Amino acid sequence: MENINWSELSFGYMKTDYNVRCYFRNGEWGKLELSSEETLNIHMAATCLHYGQEAFEGLKAFRGKDGKIRVFRPEANAERLQSTCDGILMPPLPTEKFIEAVNMVVKANERFIPPYESGASLYIRPLLIGTGAQVGVRPANEYLFMIFVTPVGPYFKGGFSTNPYVIIRQYDRSAPLGTGTYKVGGNYAASLKANKLAHDLGYSCEFYLDAKEKKYIDECGAANFFGIKNNTYITPKSSSILPSITNRSLMQLAEDMGMKVERRPIPEEELATFEEAGACGTAAVISPIERIDDLENKKSYVIAKDGKPGPISEKLYNKLRAIQYGDEPDTHNWVTIIE
Repeated sequence: MENINWSELSFGYMKTDYNVRCYFRNGEWGKLELSSEETLNIHMAATCLHYGQEAFEGLKAFRGKDGKIRVFRPEANAERLQSTCDGILMPPLPTEKFIEAVNMVVKANERFIPPYESGASLYIRPLLIGTGAQVGVRPANEYLFMIFVTPVGPYFKGGFSTNPYVIIRQYDRSAPLGTGTYKVGGNYAASLKANKLAHDLGYSCEFYLDAKEKKYIDECGAANFFGIKNNTYITPKSSSILPSITNRSLMQLAEDMGMKVERRPIPEEELATFEEAGACGTAAVISPIERIDDLENKKSYVIAKDGKPGPISEKLYNKLRAIQYGDEPDTHNWVTIIE
């Protein structure tokens, strides 16, 4: 592959050869189309532009030591996209068509899949938008589903290393009965100000408490939270948290390792009791948490006392990545091999 330093890739956009598109018109989904065009031609009154009728997903393809290309849990992304469609009244894309589109876009851009040793992967971004022209606040009658890909390096510059977080109370990412459980762009727009504030204060990311009472742990920026203590993997239960496919996978691996798994409300004070904690998601897999500062109450919850990732987080991280790259058996049938 010409002039790409795979080991120095950032988590950003790089032009690739093709994307895949599919249109919903007259009440049905059409055929998948391959396109080399990077831009979209949409009506100025499209519902995605005015009323946020938009959903997206994120998943990755990996090149294994054996040269095979593996995609991690695409059917879970298809299901989550369908859940989002149900939440904001868009026509759901069938799982078979979603997986066919993933296969098509990965194969068409195979030369951009980073080599095994590089630590990089091919990020896959499905997008579904309301394209029908509408001035009243109601769902569109036409939609566009598309997928593009781009090779990416680690989400955080330091890779698998601990990061400091700060509790932000003056902004909410999502309300308890809002769109927090759906992967819509509006949730991320709502997080930009808090994220900038955290960065300006010298932290890697913002840390949210629940919007209703400001008592319970919600999310770490755009990622799910987990804490570890007493051989138990604990993650928040909330009606405003996006169900992370990575978190779901880590819960299963924790069980496989003989740990207990608890999904329940976690009060802020419990942060002081965790032996390890992390943020988890597709982009970073696990970003171990060094400490969480509560500047308002002049508290600091130091989790990684020596500043290093904890042994269980490291084990979970290595196990998940080994499955993604085909280095360990895929006992839960999570991996789709692209033929």
